[in-house]
Amino acid sequence: KMSYSIRMMRLVSVASAVLALAFFSPSVFAIDADAALSTARQNGCLKCHGVDKEKDGPAYRDIAAKYKGKDHAETVKRLIFHITSGEKAKFPDGHEEEHKIIKTRDVAQQTNLVEWILSLPGGMWPAN
Repeated sequence: KMSYSIRMMRLVSVASAVLALAFFSPSVFAIDADAALSTARQNGCLKCHGVDKEKDGPAYRDIAAKYKGKDHAETVKRLIFHITSGEKAKFPDGHEEEHKIIKTRDVAQQTNLVEWILSLPGGMWPAN
């Protein structure tokens, strides 16, 4: 039988390893790009956002550029709140409108969409 202290040390070691992977890995979350694009289409996101081109809202690549280098976990949380709360969105001409609330309540789909957007290369911020 293992002593209590050895079991606790093993548990702490495993927990530490899991936390290290979660917080220090660039992308622990496996992104499904096809599912993310499908979620964007089904929820009408592409009416206002393009992947590469600005529409009424910024291009997804430009959103990724805006948040590049910022705290990833906070960014994901912030963007999920943005698409689920109806908070105000600012437009280039200065006016504000409530952001459309995404229809899906599935947190995994919401997270996949946000992670996919943040993974897109080649954007610039501020967008032109």
